[in-house]
Amino acid sequence: MGRLRQKGKAGAAKAYVTRTAAIKKLQCSLADFRRLCILKGIFPREPRSRKRANKGNSAPTSFYYAKDIAYLAHEPVLKKLREHKTFAKKISRALGRGEWSDAKNLEDNKPVYRLDHVIKERYPTFTDAVRDIDDALCMIFLFASLPSNARLPPSLVENCSRLAAEWQLYVAHSRSLRKVFLSIKGVYYQAEVMDQTVTWLVPYQFTQNIPTDVDVRVMLTFLELYQTLLGFVYFKLYTDSGLMYPPPLDAKKDEGGAGVGAFSLQSTSKSATSSTPTARAVDTEGRKISAKDVRQVIKNITNTDTDNKDADEHAQIVDSTSMEVDEEFVPQQSTSDPQSVASLTTLKALQVLPQSLNTSLFSPYSFFLSRETSRPIFEFIVRSFGGRIGWPASSGSGSPYDETDASITHVIIDRPLVERQDETAEDRERRSRRKYVQPQWVVDCINAGKILLEEPYAQGKTLPAHLSPFGEYEGAYDPTLELAGEPAEDSESEDEDMAQAEEKGDPEQPEEHSALRAMAAATDEASLRAAELAAEAAGVDYGTFEKEVRKSLKKSKTTAKTDAEDEEQDMSKMMMSNKQKKLYEKMKYSQKKKAAEVRLVLFICLPLNIL
Repeated sequence: MGRLRQKGKAGAAKAYVTRTAAIKKLQCSLADFRRLCILKGIFPREPRSRKRANKGNSAPTSFYYAKDIAYLAHEPVLKKLREHKTFAKKISRALGRGEWSDAKNLEDNKPVYRLDHVIKERYPTFTDAVRDIDDALCMIFLFASLPSNARLPPSLVENCSRLAAEWQLYVAHSRSLRKVFLSIKGVYYQAEVMDQTVTWLVPYQFTQNIPTDVDVRVMLTFLELYQTLLGFVYFKLYTDSGLMYPPPLDAKKDEGGAGVGAFSLQSTSKSATSSTPTARAVDTEGRKISAKDVRQVIKNITNTDTDNKDADEHAQIVDSTSMEVDEEFVPQQSTSDPQSVASLTTLKALQVLPQSLNTSLFSPYSFFLSRETSRPIFEFIVRSFGGRIGWPASSGSGSPYDETDASITHVIIDRPLVERQDETAEDRERRSRRKYVQPQWVVDCINAGKILLEEPYAQGKTLPAHLSPFGEYEGAYDPTLELAGEPAEDSESEDEDMAQAEEKGDPEQPEEHSALRAMAAATDEASLRAAELAAEAAGVDYGTFEKEVRKSLKKSKTTAKTDAEDEEQDMSKMMMSNKQKKLYEKMKYSQKKKAAEVRLVLFICLPLNIL
């Protein structure tokens, strides 16, 4: 006889736990429970039957997996939080009694928890950590631009600014930046780090205010986790690139407002060579081998190599030729399908492919920023693509050259064109050698992957539309494509307008047009010839008749294609089981919903020139 199932002790009632029961089991406050859930990545779950999960009670509440709560019960961070609660009671009692020495000792031994084990648990591999730093970077750059107050200590804002500068320093050094978009919210950047696409948002340099209705404690908990995560990621990225982490900071340049330029990249090769240990004798199979024995063996090997030099060179030539022959993949026919030929891309074929990405786009140019342009944005962008950039002293210290430098090729300026009356001959000559462009030119060149003409972006001119390069859905805007099909699109739009006018029954249009369009819908040659004669008799020119024929053929092809696809989908659904049919219908519904959302976003954002 099987075990009897008791109500409330099996099924959903056992698998789920309410938030109140979880707090009671963990013996912590609601704020500490929220902090633990954020740090460990535990979030509420929605059971199939809320009434069964709540043991018959239908009151609204939050549910968690019972296994997640049992997992939190053994968390070291929870133990430190309990110790901190005890510490708060002891120090308040000592201060109330006036025991200042005891209070100082308690403060020196304050319990502090670390999140290193949490990062290792949540991100078992380095690729997982890099894939998940988008939100971390957005949060870091946001807090780096906020003013310090009672809730945000200055040390926190300073640490966020340091992490933001270190990330920009690495991206500029590794030439990892790919796309830039100037939006209303801020500047969107996209980089490729360790074959992972990283996108983050940097707000503009305006005075930021913290809203009163925002729970800063929750954001600070996320920020605490993100700071630890970025520390791990930065150390790995810098050390893999042969750079010292953290990069040294020049205090004088930092006080002068140098920003990212206050940090200097140093290679770890010098420190590695200086810290190389001296050679010692080692034990191998019970025998001590010293450095003298190793040098003698190496000398014997070199003598043997000189005697057989010709033979080795001949063998190397044979090996290299055989490797080159083996590198080429010879396609073989399949035994099951003789018509198909296997195709495999080799390393040699990949090396022949053209490289579309140019990370040294601005390397031949030297830029100078005008004082009204944002220096942190364009210093990061230009240096990420190999360019040199300078700025006036009013924008901060650390500029490699001043405005009178003869190597400046472009001046990024964002003010209207005003003729100067006191301009000297030297200034006119300097202006003639340089090209004055607006800031959008730099960003559009990056998104297009090539240097664009400076004339449409000249000082004081109306700029072209700045569209988003983040086209991740089908039919999105791609700035790298040339606008070659505009005349054909215009003609098609005119045809559609004419067709709409005829369908509405415009009295100015003759009745012969509708008859001609109906006759032109025929596919056989006799009907087309009859329609052509009728159009000639009615006084319609041959160009209009060809447009009607082209439109009718286009509609017939589209209809036939749609019918064929629908018929194929129906045949495929007939071979599915009921479970597969339901899953297929859900998938089609989600695709239609996503397409509708994309159309809504395009309808809202196109008038604002955001996309």
